[in-house]
Amino acid sequence: MNTAGPLPVIDVSALTGSGAGHARAEVARRIEAACLDSGFFYISGHGVPDDLIARLKEAAARFFRLPPEHKSRISMDRGGRAWRGYFPVGGELTSGRPDLKEGVYFGAEHDHDDPRPLHGRNLFPDDVPEMRPAVLAYMDALTHVGQAVMRGVALSLGLDEDYFAAGYTATPTILFRIFHYPPPPYADPDEWGVGEHTDYGLLTLLLQDDNPGLQVHTARGWIEAPPIPGTLVCNIGDMLDKLTGGLYRSTPHRVRNATGRDRLSFPFFFDPGWDCEVPPLPALPGREGGRARWDGLDLRAFTGTYGDYLTAKVAKVFPHLGDRVLPPVPGES
Repeated sequence: MNTAGPLPVIDVSALTGSGAGHARAEVARRIEAACLDSGFFYISGHGVPDDLIARLKEAAARFFRLPPEHKSRISMDRGGRAWRGYFPVGGELTSGRPDLKEGVYFGAEHDHDDPRPLHGRNLFPDDVPEMRPAVLAYMDALTHVGQAVMRGVALSLGLDEDYFAAGYTATPTILFRIFHYPPPPYADPDEWGVGEHTDYGLLTLLLQDDNPGLQVHTARGWIEAPPIPGTLVCNIGDMLDKLTGGLYRSTPHRVRNATGRDRLSFPFFFDPGWDCEVPPLPALPGREGGRARWDGLDLRAFTGTYGDYLTAKVAKVFPHLGDRVLPPVPGES
């Protein structure tokens, strides 16, 4: 047992470096146990430099201290189809309800005229010039961590460790967010920093500041996932759920900042390639039953590419922006 209670801490250094085969197999065994249990675990030994994390946190804190009119200079409205930039408190929806957070959306750098939704150039604030190098370096570092953890996931499923890197994540979809949760009164019990949801892709790697707020739904009910120094929180997304036929479930989670202090979080999303279709892996046992998804969705019913799935999801999170930047559906006006 650790300070996080039921959620395990897994040292993944054998996967990020040149660990021996038996060490990698042991990490994979622990990842399997965590994925079968709650779909959430902490990772240590990830190799992300402490000074990079410190620079990222400092840049984020400085940005969110800016006046609203300065933050709005990189508004998502200016990002177009790339869906990049800043949104204010209440500007993002979960299950149709505004979240009590503000944030900035980033992603892998692409040409500004890339026609795909969620692809293009990032928007960075001139007022905080150190944010650009910190964000780009952090996304690069977390991409390597994501590939390493997926090696452990592959081994846990009886696959070659490079199974995902040679296919679904050969060119991964990389998205990164920085969220600021102010300390509101939460007068309504249904008010949340972010409401109950599951993540869309393969893995989420979450860096937290020193303030708790993340809650995870497990077979034991809702539990806290407080910060542990030197770790990232890792959880399963919908596409890994779909790939494993529900063997590894994407787990609902939510955030409420009840500390009375400002809270920052840094979720990094490591997802399948944009044009990848995601059918269940062969020869894996499916899993029936369990708690119904928060949105009633049956992942088995989805067909299409990951880009199709992600675009539809994000369009519900930002309906106004989706109406503006997505192509019209044929036959509609």
